[in-house]
Amino acid sequence: MENNNYTPPNFIKNVITEDLKNGIVETVVTRFPPEPNGYLHIGHAKAIWINFTLADEFGGRTNLRFDDTNPVKEDIEYVNSIKEDVKWLGFDWEELRFASDYFEEMYNRAVVLINKGKAYVDDLSADQIRETRGTLTEPGQNSPYRDRSVEENLDLFARMRAGEFKDGEKVLRAKIDMASPNINLRDPVIYRIVHASHHNTGDRWCIYPMYTFAHPLEDAIEGVTHSLCSTEFEDQRPFYDWVIAETEMTSVPRQYEFGRLNLEQTVTSKRKLKMLVDEGVVDGWDDPRMPTISGLRRRGYTPEAIKSFVFETGISKAYGSVDLKMLEHFIREDLKLKAPRTMAVVDPLKVVITNYPEGQTELLEAENNSENEEMGNRQIPFSREIYIEREDFMENPPSKYFRLFPGNEVRLKHAYFIKCNDVIKDENGNVVEIHCTYDPETKSGSGFTGRKVKGTIHWVEASQAVPAEFRLYEPLILDEEPDEEGAEEKPFLERINPNSLTIMHGFVEPGMKDAQPQDKFQFFRHGYFNVDSKYSTPGHPVFNLIVSLKSSFQLPK
Repeated sequence: MENNNYTPPNFIKNVITEDLKNGIVETVVTRFPPEPNGYLHIGHAKAIWINFTLADEFGGRTNLRFDDTNPVKEDIEYVNSIKEDVKWLGFDWEELRFASDYFEEMYNRAVVLINKGKAYVDDLSADQIRETRGTLTEPGQNSPYRDRSVEENLDLFARMRAGEFKDGEKVLRAKIDMASPNINLRDPVIYRIVHASHHNTGDRWCIYPMYTFAHPLEDAIEGVTHSLCSTEFEDQRPFYDWVIAETEMTSVPRQYEFGRLNLEQTVTSKRKLKMLVDEGVVDGWDDPRMPTISGLRRRGYTPEAIKSFVFETGISKAYGSVDLKMLEHFIREDLKLKAPRTMAVVDPLKVVITNYPEGQTELLEAENNSENEEMGNRQIPFSREIYIEREDFMENPPSKYFRLFPGNEVRLKHAYFIKCNDVIKDENGNVVEIHCTYDPETKSGSGFTGRKVKGTIHWVEASQAVPAEFRLYEPLILDEEPDEEGAEEKPFLERINPNSLTIMHGFVEPGMKDAQPQDKFQFFRHGYFNVDSKYSTPGHPVFNLIVSLKSSFQLPK
């Protein structure tokens, strides 16, 4: 795994180095500022890693700040989940802050703008403001309320705060330039009326600052030196700087943008993720199919794998999608020496070894991880009856099928050679059991050098097998392209993969009876699995497929 406790060379690191060298800043201060309106997803992991790691590299500090300026969409549930996710990823914030703690200061700074003739109360509706905003090629139109006096604006703004007006009846707008080529500078709304309780301030406020006005003030109040965000906010930077200057903040942060992290076949829109939860497509924000940090954790991803992944994607302004197989590569790399290797039968077929003594059970020696001797060995039972994978037997196999079929011989992993002799079927012709014989001279580890077999299959002894549920996953979203040029993309919920979750019931080795939530294993030939934290119960484990064993993906050299 990569050393992901530092960032590779990048343009932001160069800026910080120069700022420190030239005395522009003394201590680097960054912040991770999520809005608590949903759970964090894999894209946020990159922003977390960038902010915390860069500050740490330069001996600085990072605050966790909740940009909670929209009471309608925010909830304490999201606040708690975000704190848990940041800590799970291995980061500790210097201070825990809320934008709502600064509402009084923000109000006062808006008053500064009004007194300078830089803000006005507008009676236009949201639709009217949108219609008069102009286009990329045409200037906007001044509001008829743009030239209200300072005294009238101060009075109206105070009455907005006092709750005299209804939602949407009035807004406070910055007074900049309705002909600006940057549409974000065409008198943006900076305060709106929302009669709703807030998770932190209760009912003390009925006017709330817009994010684009609040965010630069928050940075300045906290003494943030480098405000790092994704490139979607690049067009907002002139307004960010305008707010800092015109509200006369003494601390002057600078905004820098980096390319956001996008995974192919992965939706990270909070609106769409919430839709999946609300519509019951998934069983919550932590569903293992979700790209949320909590979903990845429940599925079995580790902080080390996620941080190595974002390290590899680097820091640049480039915008693009990353192959999901890259993320899968890093969890394989992290688990290959950590996860015990054991056997599980996902779709069981009973095998009776007819020449093995009835009532006898022997213990066989098996290594826990062939690539990590320090993990030692375990003992597994073997007897007359075992389970194998149903797909490891075919009555009429194609050519080059080297597993069990009538008359063929295979090796049982860690055990003996067995040969199929009889097939037992039910009244519908379905195979329900097969009878085999074993060769006691072929015991694994005995040094047997006689005949060779081409197939090795896994198994679980039947009498002590632990019943288990296996949850197998595919990408949640179908990555479909429109069939015809100009055709519209399918509605979001119609792009759900119907095979995103398959539930199977089988068996695991008896030593896994007491497996605990978040324990991780490599199941021979199946992949890496994690004990589910929601549905597992003592003696009846539920395993989530983390990732298959192999992939054609290779990191670029």
